Amino acid sequence: MAKPTVNINQTIRAKEVRVVGAESEQLGILPLREALALAESQQLDLVEVSPTAVPPVCRIMDYGKFKYQQAKKLAEAKKKQVQVELKEVKLRPKTDTHDLEFKVKHVRRFLEEGNKAKITVVFRGREITHQELGMAALEKFASELADIALVEVRQKMEGRSMFMIVAPKVKAK
Repeated sequence: MAKPTVNINQTIRAKEVRVVGAESEQLGILPLREALALAESQQLDLVEVSPTAVPPVCRIMDYGKFKYQQAKKLAEAKKKQVQVELKEVKLRPKTDTHDLEFKVKHVRRFLEEGNKAKITVVFRGREITHQELGMAALEKFASELADIALVEVRQKMEGRSMFMIVAPKVKAK
């Protein structure tokens, strides 16, 4: 991803610019040369903050400090991001009810952590002829998790396995 470039001092190409002072005061529309001289007299930079405006808006500020604050904002936004993972639980069509309940607890924990869960029923050998058993196991999962989960992807066959994806219900804030 290319970083957006900001024109400062000599890289500004407009003939006239609208200048905003260091204390956010409007200084009006000035020729570029005058605006640069004004910024230099205050030992600050002339930074183009809105290049698409007519005339472009430039601000007198410390560019190094501005870049530092932008980097801090980006880091803060990144820190608040939540990464959702897809956790997987595998079963067989003949998995016992106790084992199913145990796996439901695992999936419940995944959902409470805010992750999605993929429940996969793997068919081996001749078990593939009894897909209704796998369907029933996935239906049981869906009904057990109905209070905290939404079924995002209904039962699907993929090769010798059937899967379903559940996501946590969105809590009203």
